Amino acid sequence: MKNLSLSIFTLLLFFHAEAQQIPSKAMQIKTAVLAAPEDLRDGAMVYGYDAQGDWTILREGSNEMVCIADDPKSDGFNVACYHQDLEPFMERGRELKKEGKNFKEIFDTRENEAKAGSLTMPKDGATLYALTAAAEDYDALKGEVKNTYLRYVVYIPWATQESTGLALKPEAPGMPWIMDPGTHRAHIMINPPKE
Repeated sequence: MKNLSLSIFTLLLFFHAEAQQIPSKAMQIKTAVLAAPEDLRDGAMVYGYDAQGDWTILREGSNEMVCIADDPKSDGFNVACYHQDLEPFMERGRELKKEGKNFKEIFDTRENEAKAGSLTMPKDGATLYALTAAAEDYDALKGEVKNTYLRYVVYIPWATQESTGLALKPEAPGMPWIMDPGTHRAHIMINPPKE
């Protein structure tokens, strides 16, 4: 019985170590840019994780797209790419999260900073592409992912239902709608129907 318990414990440690393994820089870049439109992938800047799991720049960019690699500590597959004008907003969110702030604290801080002008928000709108998949459809070490789902978010700070004509909730599959209207984080949500 003691040998069986030791064997199970060893197996659990092995699977835990495997789950925490950081994909190579090349694999992270390969999968991160899948969220971007195809013609913007090659020049996109990519953030991800070094061998110790620390946040880092994996590749400098040559166009307006910024991509975020999948977090190896999270379940499933989740990458995003967004226009560089969103980077101050995104970076501030990462800083506040690292400080231990919750969603509401992050929202309120960025709202106040955007109103004060110390946090720059896009003037003409900016798009974010989010690509997800279930854990069983993602092989991080090989950089292979299948059965993905792509949704779109267009940030339009301070926009309202009245200024855009957008609904406050989707009334049909794939229908665009506005979330957080009237705030710095106002954005159009577009969730295509899942197949």
